[in-house]
Parts: sequence; C-alpha cells; structure tokens
Amino acid sequence: MQLPAEVQEYFPYNSARPHQDEFIATVNKAVNDHKSVLIEGSNGLGKTISALSAVLPIAIKKDLKILYVARTHRQHDRVIEELRAVYKQHPVTGVSIRGRNEMCLNAFASKGASDSRSLMELCEMLKAKGRCTYHTNVQSRSWEYLQMQQEISRRPYMGSEILRSCKKKELCAYDLVKTAIPDARVIALSYLYVFDPLIRTAFLKNLETDLSKIILVVDEAHNLPETAIDIFGSQLTSFVMKAAEIEAEKYNYRDIEQFIHYFRNEIETLTDKIHKEEIIPSSRIKDIIEKGGIQKPREFFEHINEAGLAIRKAMLAEGKHPRSYINSMGEYLQKWVETIEDDSYINVASRYFTKEGNKTGKLEIAALDPSKITEPVFSATYSNVIMSGTLQPLEAYARITHLPQNTVQFLAPSPFPKEHVFSAVCSGVTTSMEKRTPKMYQTMIDLINEVVNSTPTNTGIFAASFQVLNSLLSEGLEEQLLKPLYCEKSGMTSKANEKLVQDFKGCGDRGGAVFLGVQGGRTSEGVDFPGNQMNSVLVVGVPYAEPTPRVKAQIDYYERCFPSRGREYGYILPAMKKATQAAGRPIRTLDDKGAIVFLDYRFGSAYCKSFIPSWITNGMKNLPDKPGVLADEVRAFFSSQS
Repeated sequence: MQLPAEVQEYFPYNSARPHQDEFIATVNKAVNDHKSVLIEGSNGLGKTISALSAVLPIAIKKDLKILYVARTHRQHDRVIEELRAVYKQHPVTGVSIRGRNEMCLNAFASKGASDSRSLMELCEMLKAKGRCTYHTNVQSRSWEYLQMQQEISRRPYMGSEILRSCKKKELCAYDLVKTAIPDARVIALSYLYVFDPLIRTAFLKNLETDLSKIILVVDEAHNLPETAIDIFGSQLTSFVMKAAEIEAEKYNYRDIEQFIHYFRNEIETLTDKIHKEEIIPSSRIKDIIEKGGIQKPREFFEHINEAGLAIRKAMLAEGKHPRSYINSMGEYLQKWVETIEDDSYINVASRYFTKEGNKTGKLEIAALDPSKITEPVFSATYSNVIMSGTLQPLEAYARITHLPQNTVQFLAPSPFPKEHVFSAVCSGVTTSMEKRTPKMYQTMIDLINEVVNSTPTNTGIFAASFQVLNSLLSEGLEEQLLKPLYCEKSGMTSKANEKLVQDFKGCGDRGGAVFLGVQGGRTSEGVDFPGNQMNSVLVVGVPYAEPTPRVKAQIDYYERCFPSRGREYGYILPAMKKATQAAGRPIRTLDDKGAIVFLDYRFGSAYCKSFIPSWITNGMKNLPDKPGVLADEVRAFFSSQS
C-alpha cells in the first residue's frame, strides 16, 4: 500500500516498515473524515511517526493543534525527535512540556507543594506578591525573554532543553513554555494536562484554543482508564485529620476544631475494627457528619476550605510554606458532598501500618468509571487517535472510555518476522492461590533455569505479584541460578530502580544476567530491553488483582453498565494487559529476536489468548509437563537465529 499523497510530504523516511503504511492510511482517513480511531499496533511499527505524519497535513490544512499525550518524558521527547526529522523536509513547530512541578525553578515553590494543583495555587500567590525572582526576571528582561520565545516558535524543542536554558538565564521556564505553546503545532505532554479538568482549563486558556480545534493523540492508551480513575480519586488519612485539628486550634477556628475532633475519633474507631479495607455506605459517613453537629454539610465544608486557603495565605505572608491540612480536609469533604449521590464512586475505609509500624487508617473516595474523565474530552475534540500495543478487545476499550460511536477500530498487523519470536505456555504450573505450594514454586524455578541456561545473555522474569516474587526467592531461586540476579523490590525509589535496570542491561554484553520484577510494575511497562538487553522473558502467573471489596465494587459497577461483562472488564482485562506488557519487553525493534514463556497453564486457554496480541499467540506452543522440553525448545530457537 502506498502512503496517501498528503502524508508523503510529512513522512521523513525513505520507506515504510511492514504494515506501517496501513496504520498511517487508517489514521489519516479517519481524521480526514472527522472521526476518531482506536488502533492497536505493536512496538517496532513506528507508531509515533505514523500518527504524526498521518495527522499533520490535516492539522495544518484546518489550522488545528495536535496534542500528543504519553506517560513518560522519554516518550514526549521521542515525539520531538520524530518532529525534527519531519522539520528537515517541511517546517513544523512543536514542544514537549513537563509538569509544572518539574518546570518550576523556584525551590521554595517546588518543595512547598505536594502536588501539581497546590503548586499551581502557590505559584500564583508568589507571582502576585512579587516573590518569584524567575517570574520578575521575565518582566525586567523582556527582550531576552522575547528572543527565546521566538526561537522556540521556529522549530521543535524539548522541554528539557527549555528548562536548561531558563535555569542558566534565571528565567521562568513554565512562563516561557506557556507563552510559546500558542505558536506550536504539536505539543507533547502528560495525560494530566488534558484529562484533569482543573489543569485542562488552565492549559487550554494558555493555549488560546478549545478542544474542538485539537487532534488528540493518546499513546500507550492502555494506561488511560486507570489514570482517569486515579484523577478523580481522593483520600483523607488519620495523620491529616490530626494535623488539621491542631491547625484549627492554632488559628482559632473553634467550630472547625470541634467538628474535626469528633469526625476523626469516629473514623479512627471505624477503621480500627477493619481487617484491611471495607466499603462504607455514604449514609454511614453522612450519619457521622450529622451527629457531629453539621446540618448543612456543603456550606460548612466550603467554610473549612476557605479557612484553609486563608491559612495558606497567612503562612505565605510569613515566608513559610503555605501548607494547610484544613485545606486538604476541606477539599476531601467537598468531594464527598459532590459524589454522595453518584454510584460511580465508593467510600472506602482501610487500616494499614506506617513505616514506623504504627497502626492507622484512612478514608478514600474511589472512582469506578473512567469515562467520567475521558468522555468529556473525547466528545469535544476535533478527532482522537487512541493507540497502544495492548488494547484488545477494542470494543471493550471503546465502551469503557465512551469513545464516540463512529470511532474507527483497527488492529494493525505485526511488523515482526514470525521467525524472530518464540512463544510458549507451560502446562502443569500455575500461581492460582490454592496451588501455591513449595513444590509448585520449585517446579517453576526448574523451568526458569531451563530458560536462563538456554538463553544467550539476559533473561527477564515478571511475577504476578510481589507475593509470588518473594515466594520464588524464599524457595531458593537466586541460589539455583547460574547467572547474577537483579531483583526489583516493593517500594523501591525510581532512582534506585533505574540504577538496577541499567546494571542489568549492562550484563547483556558480559555473559548475561537475570532480572526479577513484577507485572504491572514500572520496569515491566515503562522500560524497553532491545537486543541483548533481554533475550528471553518469563511471565510467571496471571496478575489478577487481589479480590478486595474495591475490586468487587469495580466488577459490580461494570456489570451494571455492561451486563455479563463485569468480570471481564473489571478483573480479566487489567490482568491480561499487565501480562502482555511484560511479555513484550524483549521485542522492541524489527531486529530483535526473543523467547516469551508463560509459566501458567491458564495463558494457553482460548479465553486468555483472546486478550493477547496475535504476534505473540501466532505459533504459540503448549509444552507438556516434562523436564528438559522447554530448554530444548528455547535452545533450538536461539540456535536458529545465529
């Protein structure tokens, strides 16, 4: 298939990869027809440049903006890298932007805010009082600032480049980006800029346009439903309530202090009786509030919030970080009032232990419906391009996120040569709860060793949970391996994890090693391992969520919305996406050759396979429960690749 004529001007490479032309043509036609497109395409297809070259001619012809949302800075920068390739043959502008907390050079502001919303408020306070040097420098050195702005408007720029320049010149990077984006054709940014309602409103104002003038590209879109649910969630801990009570006493808000004292005691009594977590009817919380003497909750909670804002302003005037626990509590309680009649939200009370080992509790407002966040965006844009390597079944995704009815759905064929991928399911092993015995784990360790010892260099292992990971370790995995083990740990910092991954990758050229992590973790979904960085991968168990009350509520909600599909949408799909993401780590480019082994017989069922991309399931072998069979298969595969 030949690329559409209008696309050829924006496609910067001499030829398209296998099936890349189909991907581009599908996106181009859908957007030209003023429709959205939901498209699955594996890594190696070149989805970033495919989407850009498909929509750029339409955006320029109709004077539209392209917002390209993705999770990581690396993905944002990749957009700019591809845009620079386009720029060599056709002038086009673009910028990748980071969150305000990362763009902010004011140490007082960035350290004093707990999240992007509070930083936004703190930033406005500091600017209004003339207490941000970086912002005042923008006004006093306007000519230099204007030159930088004009430079950014001429060609594609990365947010990291803008940040470095502004740090050197002591100018506000966020202000510079804010004034530059109206001139940019393509903007690469995080999900929150588009899907968080408060942040979106401010962003569109700076962009000087509205959603109807935007082509939205959502990359790694399998993450969006979970992200959308997180955006609408909220929590209130015992610590915050205690601190809010002390704060109310300090600033002489007697009515607030009395209410918080009563409310905190009631909630702590409630959570003290809970084993882990329970769903609490809104009527129960309403009863506590009324017994606390509050007859008009909406008005009183607004009063709490206003008191918190007044405290923050007073603290800022004193040169202190403007943190108010009363403000945090007021926001939570206002959110509770807003969602009390909405069955797509639940109230969850839980008990847990702090790092110091102290027992404590918290309340959460948990969202169940991602479409409450996604639908207002998808229905208002000019067009949406929703893409990922793991979206099947497409119809389920479209229904869960409420994509427009006329959305085009397309499964792009895999560009990977079939002979480059070996995939197999091992019968006789499983991580289903009743089968988790020392004998089962030893059988798994034996199979892991068969793969590790038959793999030229690096092997990845992704367990269904940290419980499964720790059981493999306690049954002697590390001692039985003949290669070094690099192990992900629960609660590991991002920096420590990056160091661990880099050290493991380095072993690809030094005889090989083994990486042990969890499905759904940052490594199994956010890190690529091309070439010898990971030759083979073992997916140990199906990562079904623990059947908590919250998970059951999610299933029940989907069952009400989509009869007979509740368990599939709320329980099966999230697990299979995690497993598939982990399985794809070694196969990232067209030249990669990798072995994918599923250590759980359930992956071999027709039902589970229906959720796994065809490039993995095509030719997938179901191996018998016999020692040495897996080793022979893996060894033969890699021998055939040499």
